[in-house]
Amino acid sequence: MTEAADKIKKRSITIAGHRTSITLEDIFWDALKDIAKAKGLSRQQIIIEIDEARTGSLSSALRVYALREALRD
Repeated sequence: MTEAADKIKKRSITIAGHRTSITLEDIFWDALKDIAKAKGLSRQQIIIEIDEARTGSLSSALRVYALREALRD
């Protein structure tokens, strides 16, 4: 794994009409973008779907989702 993959980035998105900030490593942002593209969705749309189904923190739910999708391949 490279240093670039470990870099943490904070992004703001709107979920249910509210702005929220999400902090993830670049590798997870990239994975979510690729997953969304493969499903014909935007990254924001996939994040909203994950948010609606989560029970814990959003950042953790996004990481788990990305890992599960990667393990399916």
